[in-house]
Amino acid sequence: MLRFALADKLVAGIIHNGLSRSLCRNIGKRSVLPVMEKSCPANPIYAIPENWETTPDTIGQQDKAQRQRFFNSEYNIIRYSENVQITSDIIKRIERKNNPDSWLVVSNGRFATQINNELLGNILTDIRADIVAVNAEPELLGTREKTRLTTEGNIAGFRRLYTDSFEFVPNRNDWPHHLFIKARAFKKLLNDNNLPESFSTIINNCQSNTLILRTVNIGGTAMDLDMENGLLDFCKTALLTLKKSDFDFHNSNKTSKDSRFIGKVLLGENVHIDPNVIIAGPAIICRNVHIESGAVINSSIIGPEVHVPQNQIVNNCIITDAQYDWKNQARKNIGSSGHTVCSEHDITRQMSSNGTNRNWPFFSYARCFKRITDCLIAIIVLILFAPLIPFIALAIKLNSPGPVFFKDKRQGLHGKEFNCLKFRTMVTGADKIQEKLRFVSQVDGPQFKMTNDPRISAVGRFLRETYIDEIPQFFNVLIGQMSVVGPRPSPESENTLCPFWRDARLSVRPGITGLWQICRTRIPMKDFQEWIRYDTEYVRNLSLKTDLWICWQTTKKLVDNFINQF
Repeated sequence: MLRFALADKLVAGIIHNGLSRSLCRNIGKRSVLPVMEKSCPANPIYAIPENWETTPDTIGQQDKAQRQRFFNSEYNIIRYSENVQITSDIIKRIERKNNPDSWLVVSNGRFATQINNELLGNILTDIRADIVAVNAEPELLGTREKTRLTTEGNIAGFRRLYTDSFEFVPNRNDWPHHLFIKARAFKKLLNDNNLPESFSTIINNCQSNTLILRTVNIGGTAMDLDMENGLLDFCKTALLTLKKSDFDFHNSNKTSKDSRFIGKVLLGENVHIDPNVIIAGPAIICRNVHIESGAVINSSIIGPEVHVPQNQIVNNCIITDAQYDWKNQARKNIGSSGHTVCSEHDITRQMSSNGTNRNWPFFSYARCFKRITDCLIAIIVLILFAPLIPFIALAIKLNSPGPVFFKDKRQGLHGKEFNCLKFRTMVTGADKIQEKLRFVSQVDGPQFKMTNDPRISAVGRFLRETYIDEIPQFFNVLIGQMSVVGPRPSPESENTLCPFWRDARLSVRPGITGLWQICRTRIPMKDFQEWIRYDTEYVRNLSLKTDLWICWQTTKKLVDNFINQF
């Protein structure tokens, strides 16, 4: 498919432009990768197999207008049979324009990738390696759930990834999606100024020249341009980035006034379109194509010299051959009626974007005014308690050794982890002791609670009963990690056990107080159920009225608990 694409001037321009944009998104900011110049990427070099046929002026022969139309920057073309020859001019350019610690990027042109740019930049900044092989891995994308297995292969639990992640993996013999090479190591990687076609040779060159090669998988997606679905989806995406002026029809085209064009449709030269033809974009109609009357083209690519028969339906496919079997195509259309063709890339994006998160307009109480109110309340509470904080800290230190504040990892808005602050109420190392006491826990689910918990200090018990231990959480509110009212802040270990409700709870900031805190009954073996019920109910009915009611009930409960201490 990629060979077909580069053989046509129109599709080749889309491929080059799309790959340039894809690489620009992936390789990050100039501060991370000094190889970057004013344009992005900086003067790319395309290596194309020598035996791949190209039509006249397809590669490297375009006039200025065509270059501006499809390409972000100037580029060079290298033809190769086996190894890619790196000329002395290219090496001089690399040495002249880059410092020794900058990164050169060799990308596998078969794949167009989308990778977390910030994450990639951080890896390349911190990694100790001369060469880094990077692959896009959908399983490491955020909002994914991974099964965790024991050494015997039994299911131990599930882990939810809310942000894109990465993992270092053993080096492989096949070419990665991207190869980042330190400028100082580039010449050592070559064999007589040739970039080896085999990646196993690259690995051997690293070993013989004592170069450090690391392979990393990063959360992302990759479209295989050598497969029909991958090339089709890539071209559709690239078409959507073009301007309206790029879709001007050639003077050589003969299009009937009775034909309809819907969306973005790119036409090559000498295209003949009969009456009553419908073409729905994004679509590409290459040179010398004839489409007979009554035909319908939807989100497809019609290759050069193709003759589309009368009343033919072409839906989500690429027609590469002028001698195409249209009878077989008709059977495909009948068999796939009512179904949408999706690539792996499409499915990945759908899985990542769908979910049970609740969204609100920006200028709404939930997103805007609630945040303003939170900041005001947090400032007032912290100012009021500022004179008491030194005395509380002194009491904690005198009562038991250890830090004044306790930081616990919790998941906040959209699953982002943060350090939830509290005054320390337990002995140090209480989290390790908890696992030994879990068998006497008085609540169901992943939570833990027991009467007369031996880990709680005397001062800590008073702070807990009066809820003074939660005053530091107003710092979390101030910096936007929590809200005054919201679902209970919970760690990842608890959220993994409620997948159907978890995303709803995490579509708002967790709260210092909430519906569960004031409505729970503490009935044995129902606490977990009530936690899920009241948190999801709060998200469903979130409003100013609900928050005011919860604040009032919380205030009454605080006063009663404080009085009961004396």
